[in-house]
Amino acid sequence: MIPIVKVAMPPKAALMPALEEVLYSGMIAEGEAVYRFEAAFGQHFGVPNALAMSSGTAALHAALTLAGVGPGDEVISTPMTAEPTNTSILYCGAKVVWADVDPRSGNLDPASVEARITPRTRAIVAVHYAGYPVRLAELRRIASAHGVALIEDCAHALGARYDGAAIGTIGDYGLYSFQAIKHMTTVDGGLLTLKRTDQIVAAKKFRWFGMLKGVPRTEVDIDGVGYKYNMNNVTATLGLVQLDHIDAVLQRHVDNGRFYDERLSGVAGIDHARCDAAAAPSYWLYTLLCDDSAAVEKTLNAAGISASKLHRPNNLHSVFKASDCELPGLAAFYSRLLHIPCGWWVSDDDRELIVDVIRRG
Repeated sequence: MIPIVKVAMPPKAALMPALEEVLYSGMIAEGEAVYRFEAAFGQHFGVPNALAMSSGTAALHAALTLAGVGPGDEVISTPMTAEPTNTSILYCGAKVVWADVDPRSGNLDPASVEARITPRTRAIVAVHYAGYPVRLAELRRIASAHGVALIEDCAHALGARYDGAAIGTIGDYGLYSFQAIKHMTTVDGGLLTLKRTDQIVAAKKFRWFGMLKGVPRTEVDIDGVGYKYNMNNVTATLGLVQLDHIDAVLQRHVDNGRFYDERLSGVAGIDHARCDAAAAPSYWLYTLLCDDSAAVEKTLNAAGISASKLHRPNNLHSVFKASDCELPGLAAFYSRLLHIPCGWWVSDDDRELIVDVIRRG
């Protein structure tokens, strides 16, 4: 089967000497490799104030906490995402408030977001689902007008841009994931970006038990709760090597996504996810919209091509029962949703086959 997702690793000749060096350096926990990775990632993608974390989920928990989210607060979010986006809100003791999604993209509908804002709203979590940027200009305006934080969940969207700016820099906070099957992996890992430089120290304390690294343990004073959310030198070293090769990986995702956009245009019963004109997707997953998604999935699978909806809408989980509401946009999107292979492993022959199967089907 041609898979929907696949682990991307840099060439062995580049990776293994770097890993061997750090593994036998005697310094494998958080240290200089982590700090070099933060700086290199920030420079490579145009992202300021980058802090490496143990996961994207840890970075989101940090962003929510830095935004002041706590018990009794509300956070507006999307049900069309991986579950950690929304369980992170529960970590803070806050209530998840669902906004509906735009059925053309699966991303948050700004009008629905604005309608859900109350005096208890503390933040909006905007997921760039499948690598397609949300309608950021509208969400930024809404967040600013109501004095709430805008958090960009960029876990699917490494390399995507909006109005010429890097994804993760338009919100007050941004987070990236380097989990196994993302565009770029450090096996596990994540990264937090934040606009307020005065929160950098607090963020560093949050990721390390409420303490600053490098301060003698006999001299520290813990003044707030922190977690074991730091990245280590081994995964950071993998990240540093990945950065030398990531542009080609990202470009192949984009090339394949644009190929599908063009070649599947006009096929009866088939459409594809769409962003606003300012957005440049990075196509972590290619999102088809099908009049009969089950039939298209069956046809593709029979031809040796993996295809699925991949995620379950989070509002269907019992843990979010208190957030139940009508979401007609989500229902429309999910009924038509189907992801097909789009990544760096999809060859020219593969993508021709995928298009041919869909056209004939």
